[in-house]
Amino acid sequence: MKINYKTAFVLSLAISLLVNAIFFMAFFYAREIPGGAISRHVPQFDFLRTIVNVVSQFIFTFILYVLIFNIFRLRTSERIRLLIIILATSVITYFLSISMSELQLDIFNFENRPRFRKGLIRGELSRDYMIAVVVVLSSQLIYLSQKQQETSLENEALRAEYLRSRYEALKNQVDPHFLFNSLNTLNSLIRVDADKAQEYVQQLSYVFRYTLQNEEVIPLNEELKFTRAYCHLMKIRYGNNLNFEYSIDEKLYDCLIIPLSLQTLVENAIKHNVVSNKQPLTVKIEGSGESIKVSNPVQLKKEVESGEKIGLVNLAERYKLMWKKDIVAVKNGNIFEVTVPLMKK
Repeated sequence: MKINYKTAFVLSLAISLLVNAIFFMAFFYAREIPGGAISRHVPQFDFLRTIVNVVSQFIFTFILYVLIFNIFRLRTSERIRLLIIILATSVITYFLSISMSELQLDIFNFENRPRFRKGLIRGELSRDYMIAVVVVLSSQLIYLSQKQQETSLENEALRAEYLRSRYEALKNQVDPHFLFNSLNTLNSLIRVDADKAQEYVQQLSYVFRYTLQNEEVIPLNEELKFTRAYCHLMKIRYGNNLNFEYSIDEKLYDCLIIPLSLQTLVENAIKHNVVSNKQPLTVKIEGSGESIKVSNPVQLKKEVESGEKIGLVNLAERYKLMWKKDIVAVKNGNIFEVTVPLMKK
């Protein structure tokens, strides 16, 4: 609930109706007591008088709420603000109660007015002070609730900004690493086969256009296109010693994935394992359910290339930051596989 005029209106109407509903029930309950002391002092029910009571109490309560809500906007300490509310509420309650009582006396023009006037005003003051206490307490609860909500939203905004900055730092860490490996590969191809090096450059230009995008998540179909281009680059480098197999359910193409996920896993498989004539490497990319899996046989190199700490650890942290989900890396016998979660649009 927010501190505004709409809130003041709704609460004022509710309180005025509730107070008069209590009076209404008390009136009928007291009237049923035959000859009881209460029944002799309960005034006869008057519909017009009840309407006037509801309206007057609504006006009284609404003025108090508006006054207190505006005091909450003052840039003062909590104690000073609360003291101002109590003093202002007491003064306003006293004068409004007398004014409303005088108005009701004038409207109904009671007989023997001097005798009833003092008692009526005292009753109005007592009732309105009780209403004022309810207004002050409820206003304070609304104010504290709103402040807590604002603080919570600020904390969430700060946390989101922190996560976004951290994610960008992780993503920027991937790009130079990928560039370094690609240039090393190109350098090797130039020495061996100029034609393949030229084809490699063409494919590499597409790959880098993809890595330069600023999207936090993309459709799986786009990630697969990029991964196939990257795999083609690796095929140019390793020839028949490196093979790729794809088995993706087309229903998953519209699902979302974090960019460079599959490329990172394929790169890790090539980087950590032997790829040669004697030990060709086959990397499988399979998608079903709500995830996609990259697997390869374990044929580890004796010496791992530099930068091995960037790939899988980086990817796992990006998924935790973005979606609060974990990637699953397991070794089944001689097969190492990593499963990446997908998100539906």
